[in-house]
Amino acid sequence: MKRITVLLAEDFALVREALRAVLAGEDDIEVVGEAETGREALLLSKTLCPDVVVMDISMPLLNGLEATRQINRTVPSVKVLILSAHSDRAYVEQATVQGAAGYVTKQSAAETLPKAIREVHRGNTVFSTGLSRNQHNRLAESSAEGKPPVKTVPELTSREVEVLQMVAESKVNKQIAAELGCTIKTIEKHRHQLMRKLNIHDTAGLTRYAIAVGIIEVHIPVSQTVGQTSCRSSLTSSSSSRVLRTAFPVFSR
Repeated sequence: MKRITVLLAEDFALVREALRAVLAGEDDIEVVGEAETGREALLLSKTLCPDVVVMDISMPLLNGLEATRQINRTVPSVKVLILSAHSDRAYVEQATVQGAAGYVTKQSAAETLPKAIREVHRGNTVFSTGLSRNQHNRLAESSAEGKPPVKTVPELTSREVEVLQMVAESKVNKQIAAELGCTIKTIEKHRHQLMRKLNIHDTAGLTRYAIAVGIIEVHIPVSQTVGQTSCRSSLTSSSSSRVLRTAFPVFSR
């Protein structure tokens, strides 16, 4: 039997281990790689060509929504299943617009992730039961008809999204230019374009915007949410469920 190959894209090592533990007992699913950043997820999707990428939204270097868009564009055979702490409408719609095949909340992942991976692999659209029925039906119909929902944010280029994320992560122009392999003047141009498109005129405003739309996320320290659980120990199914339920509070706007 050919197993469904999965790439886990999640920046917290503890949660990646929990996800591995959840999938370890599934005979038809195999985790073939792990990514700590959105950019690494994109690269590994191209090199490993997994059947399914389980993608967090708030990833460093390249957020999960933009990584999903680029994976969908460059490796269309790879299905992306969003796994996020966010369950509000705006995040789900953005994920669908960017080409995600499904959306599962982290709070329900321990129970629903294996089934969701199988459904996405079969070509079906999957939404967490935590979403409202009307929202589920409307998004599923849009996906089936090939009509994405109305976009809820201004249209930004891939590079503008990367620059916005790094600005929100408190990186200065010199650091961003070095990371992206371009000149400081180019980064200044991208920042100007971002402020014009978003009608935001300071760094603090850009940061608030990036948090509000899920480009970056304010996490509480894992140590404060999962006690003394060690990444070195094997996670049982129950402890995996506890980690996934408690480590990622929904950001309140």
